[in-house]
Amino acid sequence: MNKLLPLMLGFAVTAAALVHPSTSMAEPAMPAADAAAVAPATPTPVDLAQRVADLEAYLNNGARADDGASKVSGPGPGHNAFLMICAALVLFMTLPGLALFYGGLVRSKNVLSIMAQCMGIAGLVTLMWWAFGYSLTFAPGGPFVGGLDYAFLSGVGATPNPAYGAWVSHSTFAMYQLMFAIITPALIVGAIAERVKFSALMAFVAAWMLVVYFPLAHMVWGADGFMNGVWNADAGIRAIDFAGGTVVHMSSGWSALVLALIVGKRHGFGSDNFAPHSLVLTMVGTGMLWVGWYGFNAGSAVAADGIAASAFMTTTLAAAIAGLAWAAVEWVVRGKPTVLGFCSGIVGGLVVITPAAGFVTASGAVVIGVLAGVVPFFACTKLKSALGYDDALDTFGVHAVGGTLGALMTGLLATASVNSNLDLNLAGIVGNTLWIEQLKAMGITLFLAITGTTIIGYALKYTLGLRPSSEDEESGLDITDHGERGYHLTEI
Repeated sequence: MNKLLPLMLGFAVTAAALVHPSTSMAEPAMPAADAAAVAPATPTPVDLAQRVADLEAYLNNGARADDGASKVSGPGPGHNAFLMICAALVLFMTLPGLALFYGGLVRSKNVLSIMAQCMGIAGLVTLMWWAFGYSLTFAPGGPFVGGLDYAFLSGVGATPNPAYGAWVSHSTFAMYQLMFAIITPALIVGAIAERVKFSALMAFVAAWMLVVYFPLAHMVWGADGFMNGVWNADAGIRAIDFAGGTVVHMSSGWSALVLALIVGKRHGFGSDNFAPHSLVLTMVGTGMLWVGWYGFNAGSAVAADGIAASAFMTTTLAAAIAGLAWAAVEWVVRGKPTVLGFCSGIVGGLVVITPAAGFVTASGAVVIGVLAGVVPFFACTKLKSALGYDDALDTFGVHAVGGTLGALMTGLLATASVNSNLDLNLAGIVGNTLWIEQLKAMGITLFLAITGTTIIGYALKYTLGLRPSSEDEESGLDITDHGERGYHLTEI
């Protein structure tokens, strides 16, 4: 036992030295000058109030601190992830949603031509967006078109651009808006389906994006845009468009009608059978469009916030009710509710609610849903037959008429109780004369779309040529443009 005591004492001293090295087994004292040289710098005091303010701003999608005191410089991960998912959903609307929706509505000999046109537009618009399209749309410039600060996506990186989203990367915002730029000209395809050469369509889209889409999108959504009533205090027209009633649906729908008139009717129109070859594909495409449209509308809040949640709700209500309303009217008028009627009504509801999604109440969405099921139905059935134009897949009846109706209803039903941003610059006209500003914006959109399409359409008609030969059109664009067949079966 006596021999163990020294050993136990040694263990105790060693343990004490490990825990408190300054009290034993310490290194020789360092000169004061040397100690000062290696001493760690005093950490900057943590401003707890600023940290809490940063967190609250992120959670509420509020503005960042502008006094240089913020400790946060990058994007908010939740909002950024939300917008990336929404961007993927909007692309899903075009590929495969719109491709299947339109593809099922044409004859089987032209189904691949629709697919190729959608994919070709996706590639072409992406190239233009990278080179100069995004810059012309969202870079600072003038009231009618942006500048070239973001050409080749220069300076468009992970850091947020506070002009468009405090908590999402500038690059994420740019890619999200690219998906809108892709689907808009793709909608035009429906009106001139089965009778336009692939090369002519690509040339038309390139020119149309320059003349119509980029300027119009800048005027409506650019921070210094002429018609951006929500965010630009100096806007010449104080209109609102949450997700693209004027920019997407009115521009494409009215352009589609003009181009269809310039191209002319399909051979055999009025005598041949142009029935859809696969309503199954059309129904599947409709479901994909509806799912993708949540990215289109809810994503336009540019954050996973309460406004996005409101847009999600109103989108659901309008789409479902419009599908039911279209089928109900069809049942009364024609004796049967058809699958095509449900599909058309759902898409009509999605179109009409688009400019209003983040601005109207649930009840407002119900009103819009009923109107979206009834008004486009008569445009696609009565107006089309009365005027005799060949809008092959009813792009004008759904998107032009629906987009125009939606822009007007937005002016009548928008309320700051849903979206407090309406109080920033529009407090005196919301619920009062906002609809007059909407009419002005609709007029500018009509002028730009109709004039631009007329010039481009006739220029291509008399140079490159818009239509294939009668023989090629009869054979089908799948073979003549792409050398392929959609189905190796008996022609339907």
